[in-house]
Amino acid sequence: MKKILIVFLVCLIGGAVTAWWHWYQSPGEVRYETALVTRGDITQGVTATGTCDPVVNVTIGSQISGNIAKLYADFNSPVKENQIVAELDPAPYLATVHMAQGNVANAQAVLELAKLTANRKAELVKEHAAAQADLDTAIANLHQAQASVQIQQANLESAQVNLDHCTITSPIKGIVISRNVDVGQTVAAAMNAPVLFTIANDLSKMQIDASIAEGDIGQLEEGQDVNFSVDAYPYRTFHGKVQQIRNSPTTIQNVVTYDAVVAVNNEDQKLKPGMTANLSVVIAQRPNAIRIPNAALRFRPPDTGARPSPSASAGPKPSPAHARHDATHTVYLLPAGAATPTSVQVHLGISDGIYTEVLDGLQEGDSVVEGIISTARSSQPGNPMGMRRPF
Repeated sequence: MKKILIVFLVCLIGGAVTAWWHWYQSPGEVRYETALVTRGDITQGVTATGTCDPVVNVTIGSQISGNIAKLYADFNSPVKENQIVAELDPAPYLATVHMAQGNVANAQAVLELAKLTANRKAELVKEHAAAQADLDTAIANLHQAQASVQIQQANLESAQVNLDHCTITSPIKGIVISRNVDVGQTVAAAMNAPVLFTIANDLSKMQIDASIAEGDIGQLEEGQDVNFSVDAYPYRTFHGKVQQIRNSPTTIQNVVTYDAVVAVNNEDQKLKPGMTANLSVVIAQRPNAIRIPNAALRFRPPDTGARPSPSASAGPKPSPAHARHDATHTVYLLPAGAATPTSVQVHLGISDGIYTEVLDGLQEGDSVVEGIISTARSSQPGNPMGMRRPF
């Protein structure tokens, strides 16, 4: 009797487990998340980062060494062309000029004596009162004196140039961006000219040097519109145009980029030199285009057993290097009242990373599937909440 009871209990438990398993594995009602096919503007662009710089940026240095005696410009000071911005202590160079002037005067005196001696020797030779060798020596001394005068005059000019360099002027009209010295500071120009000031010509016109990846550089052309933002004004969009695409590559950790120069109008002086700009170069625009969300391109129904590939799961790329114009893709429609979606082949255009243009295959107002909300058995007892069934 005990064995019969045990067998009965085992059979009862096994039957309950089997019934539960069949109920749990039976298909339930699938609810889909859909979106409408709409019309709107699509802009495809190449993203990059760059630095705001003045169009003309001049560094002012010193060709000579010395102490800063006076400063006539400071940060943000407007300057004119040839305006004095600093002076070095001229005393050592003024003394050198005086010494050179004395050497020139001495050389001229020697030259005058050499001329008199040569003339006197020439007269004595005519009267046969002196040898020809004495005249030749006097003429040679005269030539040496003339050369000495030229050398001393050159030394005087060099000393005068160094004295003039004690006064440092601005070569352009603009505004001082940086000042790197103070009064009393010693500048040494032995190997490299020390930078005293950095002057920008006109901050109302600036340029952005943007680093463009080699995969995107083929899509850029001069004259393309550029939209960008800076961290200082996160809610404002600035505009510019591609002015130049430079051929010189830059390689950092095996990543090759090219410099694209973007011209920017900065009349309101909001952009400052050195600001980091996040750019989007407009490659293509489609006004009032039929578009679908990119999530609809990633959806695959579970009953097909298909899973999005790594490339498909990322969706269409906004970058023109990866975008395929007129590409064929499968999307799934869910007509009104239908329980299961139907696949449709569509031709795609450009993408901005959120929406993708549909060239044909869909119409405005169609309902496309983006995903599955839940899989439920609401009519079955014991599952009133519609538990999610695994795939």
